[in-house]
Amino acid sequence: MTESDTGADGTWSDESDWEVDESGFADELEEFAGPPPVIAVVGRPNVGKSTLVNRILGRREAVVQDLPGVTRDRVSYDAIWGDRRLVVQDTGGWEPDAKGLQQLVAEQASVAMRTADAIILVVDAVVGATAGDEAAAKILRRSGKPVFLAANKVDGERQEADAAALWSLGLGEPHPISAMHGRGVADLLDEVVAVLPEVSELGAGGAGGPRRVALVGKPNVGKSSLLNRLAHEERSVVHDVAGTTVDPVDSLIELGGRTWRFVDTAGLRRKVGQASGHEFYASVRTHGAIDAAEVVIVLIDASQPLTEQDQRILSMVVEAGRALVLAFNKWDLVDEDRRYLLEREIDRELFQLQWAPRVNISAMTGRAVQKLVPALETALESWDTRIGTGRLNTFLKEIVAATPPPVRGGKQPRILFATQAASRPPTFVLFTTGFLEAGYRRFLERRLRETFGFEGSPIRVNVRVREKRGNRSR
Repeated sequence: MTESDTGADGTWSDESDWEVDESGFADELEEFAGPPPVIAVVGRPNVGKSTLVNRILGRREAVVQDLPGVTRDRVSYDAIWGDRRLVVQDTGGWEPDAKGLQQLVAEQASVAMRTADAIILVVDAVVGATAGDEAAAKILRRSGKPVFLAANKVDGERQEADAAALWSLGLGEPHPISAMHGRGVADLLDEVVAVLPEVSELGAGGAGGPRRVALVGKPNVGKSSLLNRLAHEERSVVHDVAGTTVDPVDSLIELGGRTWRFVDTAGLRRKVGQASGHEFYASVRTHGAIDAAEVVIVLIDASQPLTEQDQRILSMVVEAGRALVLAFNKWDLVDEDRRYLLEREIDRELFQLQWAPRVNISAMTGRAVQKLVPALETALESWDTRIGTGRLNTFLKEIVAATPPPVRGGKQPRILFATQAASRPPTFVLFTTGFLEAGYRRFLERRLRETFGFEGSPIRVNVRVREKRGNRSR
């Protein structure tokens, strides 16, 4: 490699033979055009949901075991069907003999309705439609989402009649499949994919309507008190979105001169009438609220030490790519000693979330709750931000010239071109000649924040390694 190839600083080339303009990277950038559509796979335990998910993925990734309840939470997997990118959600089943069956069915179906672009209800065709299947079908029919009925365990023509009996669920034609052997799965997926949007409507939403806010946190942290305080102060809970009596309720609340939609807040504070499953269903509802929101207020009890549960909820928000505001509640109970300890805990435990705005509030007394609105607005503005390609590349050239990437395998990686491929959250793609260490990517993220802000929004830095064009053609 000659010096003319490497460029003056050894890391960034302006040579014409690289053709480093955005059009030259169109194929690689296509996958970042927006969030892919989501398919939720729901149903009772042991009907074959995880087996169907593995069949769609083309690999054994979802845990399969001949015991009900193995999948205890929703898990999302990236998949490709034909030339379409998808996200497939494997969901936990509900206990068929649990107390409050209707409510437990509603919890899972409601989460699927809120977080997916299409839904597959899996029913065991051999067993036939159960009370749980009928309850789920009733709720799903009202969802307004495309719903497909997969009649599983139809291994041959003899079971076709079993599948036909499921017309009674009122979800249209049952699709006879065998998730275990693959029979009929391709035909089902072709029909599902045909109705999916190019980009997830949930991820692309928000324009023109009230911004969607989730209020989440561990039990007894003050979620209900804060929601009631926000609604009461402005005296304008405008509307409860219509649905079944057991569906979560979205509250429209006037704050700071604009309307906000608080998603799934009723579901988050409603207790499930089954003690053993309470934590599981609370987790399902928390996931659902986060996925359905654009910005999340995570409530933390400032009067108590930070917990693993607080950390887990914060991780959910960051992994989901949602804007984030930290609200430290019960500030009226925090004395000077506790304040000192809390600052040390935040420095130690939340070091990676220094970008998230913090508001110290008391839902009980109303202290500083008005400061939540500017924090929400700041986080959403960051979440929506786009940096022009020219401005971004100029910034990166200066950074790389001052601090080049570390040498790996005796070679100096070079950044050829960079672009912001998406917002919500801001996602940057760097095209390089070699792998960039995780530490260097974190360094670039920190400098991006120092220069462009992004307060309240996670940002993602992806690397695509490319060879020189001349080398690829040889």
